[in-house]
Amino acid sequence: MKRSLILWIPLAGYLIFLLVASLGLNREQQTVIESRMIGKPMPGIDLPAASTLSPALSTKQMADGKPRLLNIFASWCVPCAAEAPQLTQLAQRGVRIDAVAIRDAQKDVDAFLKRYGNPYQRIGLDARSTLQFYLGSSGVPETFVVDGKGIIRYQHIGYIGPQDLDTIMTKLREAES
Repeated sequence: MKRSLILWIPLAGYLIFLLVASLGLNREQQTVIESRMIGKPMPGIDLPAASTLSPALSTKQMADGKPRLLNIFASWCVPCAAEAPQLTQLAQRGVRIDAVAIRDAQKDVDAFLKRYGNPYQRIGLDARSTLQFYLGSSGVPETFVVDGKGIIRYQHIGYIGPQDLDTIMTKLREAES
């Protein structure tokens, strides 16, 4: 009798594991990550030019009275290339876009911009991911809406697809007020 009980212990353990796992999988997943930087000013950082095609970036320049996007990207990032047409569309609509190239080289950024277009007004090189760290950015691409006072109003994680353009435009309009 004792031996047969011992044989059932692994099965009971496995069933308990399945129950816990199924409860975890059936929980409502969080699809929107709220940034802790929303409502806070851009960290004051001066970055050297990441490209010969655009001037350097100082985050202090973002408090000039007009909202803008700050796009975190890299020349080696495949989703960054995928979002390039949408960024170009936004720039054609009059959206001001600055950028930060993460862990990149100037020649690679230049090649990226020549291949996919340059919607950016300024591009800073963040060779050590310092600004990315201060922003709490989880990777590339990532885009922030910054109001005219230099305050972060919205964070878009991942690439900007065609389905995201209306949301980005709405967040920029909200940042104007």
